[in-house]
Amino acid sequence: MARLQEGRWTHAHDGGIVVFLIGMRVNRPWRPDLWVPTFTAMPRMLAELQREPVRGLLGAQLLLGSGGPSLVQHWRSTDELYAYAADPAGEHRPAWTAFNRRARAARGAVGIWHETYAVPAGGLESIYVDMPVSGLAAATGAVPVTAGSQTARQRLAGPTRL
Repeated sequence: MARLQEGRWTHAHDGGIVVFLIGMRVNRPWRPDLWVPTFTAMPRMLAELQREPVRGLLGAQLLLGSGGPSLVQHWRSTDELYAYAADPAGEHRPAWTAFNRRARAARGAVGIWHETYAVPAGGLESIYVDMPVSGLAAATGAVPVTAGSQTARQRLAGPTRL
């Protein structure tokens, strides 16, 4: 279990950031031969991105829900996200090609989705109270809430928390 960070905390990042949500849904659970390759591709990609921070991934958090597993990823920029997605030498491009090949052969066995949010500087706000460091704070660092960052409005107004 993650260590509890007592008190009120916020993230330590003042620039823009990219939030990338990605997930999958198993539509035919009785056919693991059709969905396990998709499921196992993501850990390989995350391991690669953690080994190579220059690619731009700041952090990722796995979420498990009734719709299937999903990841919240924080990236430095859309350019770095797109460069990783298109890199034929990286883990993503071959996995994407293989997924498309399998999807054509077995339509509807597994679904995937993603959403990309490019958040400009000044468009981020977070609060974590008596929580393990998670989310944006895990990706960029956690700092204590100060007198100038007590409210969401104050935290959105600027870097007075540092």
